[in-house]
Amino acid sequence: MDLKSRIEAVLFVTGKAVDLKEIAKILEVDEQEVEEAMLSLIVDYSSRDGALEIDDENGYIIQVKDEYMDIVEKLCPVDISNAVLKTLTVIALKEPIRQAELKELRGASAYEHVQELVDKGLINRKKDKNGRSYNLKTTPKFAEYFKIKGNSDILSKLETKKLSELLELNK
Repeated sequence: MDLKSRIEAVLFVTGKAVDLKEIAKILEVDEQEVEEAMLSLIVDYSSRDGALEIDDENGYIIQVKDEYMDIVEKLCPVDISNAVLKTLTVIALKEPIRQAELKELRGASAYEHVQELVDKGLINRKKDKNGRSYNLKTTPKFAEYFKIKGNSDILSKLETKKLSELLELNK
């Protein structure tokens, strides 16, 4: 079996960004071999006129090119309820935010919302320094889904004001 094909299978099945070390461990191959094959695979994908590409911003992932996202959104929309969307908006506006602070702002249901958002890959949750709460932050998938260009950690003041007014968060 060709190493590039095996790497492609890993990227396809995982559906999330994976680094070279993870791929090497899964395939039980030297990391240097994986890196060389990955570079060749990236060149293969970029040279053909297809709908897929390999992105390497936060690890490696096979994804649909931007110009085909309208098709994907019709077939696979991310379903988010209004309540969960409001929780996500608070996280985006105040990131990084402690889960305990989010609970104060959004109520006890915020715990369920956070789990749903983590499952959908829209936020990351990491234990804070004292281990008593979590720090919440949006992911590149959040920025991609909501078509936010540039740094997903910082929304412009205008976007922040519009979102706050829309969701009545500046009371």
